[in-house]
Amino acid sequence: MPDRTPALARKPAARHLSFRHGSTGMTWCGLLGLSVLFTVPLHYLHLPAAILLGPMFAAVVLAVREIHLPIPHPAFLLAQGIVGCMIACSLQVSIFSKVMGEGPLFLGGVMCVIVLCTLIGFSLARWKVLPGSTALWGASPGAATVMTLMSQGYGADMRLVAFMQYFRAAAVAVAATVMAHGATPVMADTTTAFWSMPTSWAAFAETAGVIVAGVSLAHVVRLSAGALMLPLIVATALQDTGLLSIELPPWFLAIGYAVLGWGIGLRFTRATLRYAARAFPYIMLAIMLMLGGCGLMALALARVRHVSVLTAYLATSPGGEDTVAIIAATTPGVDMPFVMAMQTVRFVLVLFTGPFLARTLSRWVER
Repeated sequence: MPDRTPALARKPAARHLSFRHGSTGMTWCGLLGLSVLFTVPLHYLHLPAAILLGPMFAAVVLAVREIHLPIPHPAFLLAQGIVGCMIACSLQVSIFSKVMGEGPLFLGGVMCVIVLCTLIGFSLARWKVLPGSTALWGASPGAATVMTLMSQGYGADMRLVAFMQYFRAAAVAVAATVMAHGATPVMADTTTAFWSMPTSWAAFAETAGVIVAGVSLAHVVRLSAGALMLPLIVATALQDTGLLSIELPPWFLAIGYAVLGWGIGLRFTRATLRYAARAFPYIMLAIMLMLGGCGLMALALARVRHVSVLTAYLATSPGGEDTVAIIAATTPGVDMPFVMAMQTVRFVLVLFTGPFLARTLSRWVER
């Protein structure tokens, strides 16, 4: 009789383990199917980072239903390295040559946007609309994916940061598209060209090597956000010296963004969504203040710089750099170098000063 009890106990355990193994495969299939279902309409609506948002929404659906599917940590780190190399593609020295000729104007315009958004984020944090330094990271004007990924390493709630960052990026995209009027039909052709662009496999292998090396080094030295920052720095340096031609095939970017989206989305819970819903009116008000403030700056910039209001607005838009770039490139009368120079300068400043500002101001919030 004493020997039968363990045997009976083991049988249900074996069945339970088998069921979980089988359900994991079905869960992955469900996650992939939902990801495609969400991504396709977002892609055709030209929303920024659609290949990240679609998988993230799909993962949120599973997470709130308490279906657990952990993403392997190495895969999540490598996905951050992919984003780092993608950012490095746009960090070209030639863009900054334009800044040197109009330094005060560029720096003044960029700093005004950063100060405005930082003050709004500080107010949200001070009023306890979002926990801790979350609002400071969420209000950062640009580098949405980077700020979302880095925020976790500094104690912020990455889920709420993602909610605030990508909702603002979508609002910026809609506002910029409305300002540009006929930009949307052209964007479709540009997006199609992106997905069908050719791939150099030799350059891709070198880029993948930089990603793996950078992520591995970040793991060894235990550098916060190093999985993203080290590949970014190394790829930028090698690209500027002509030693690397960064090649990121669309399918490779899609995989990286999907892993990031899943990693963020699966962290959501019903409690998190309830919290975000309660804070939504305040977040919406903050985003409207950002857009309105940047609109006023655009009017002043257009008068001082003698550029079109649309050019000035695209240059000062708080985030959504990829969408702004497409609109600027496909809309007649827009000064593309001016727009991208100001967007890139702000991106770099946010990238390297955002963590410092968030840490410093969070101490004031906690007092």
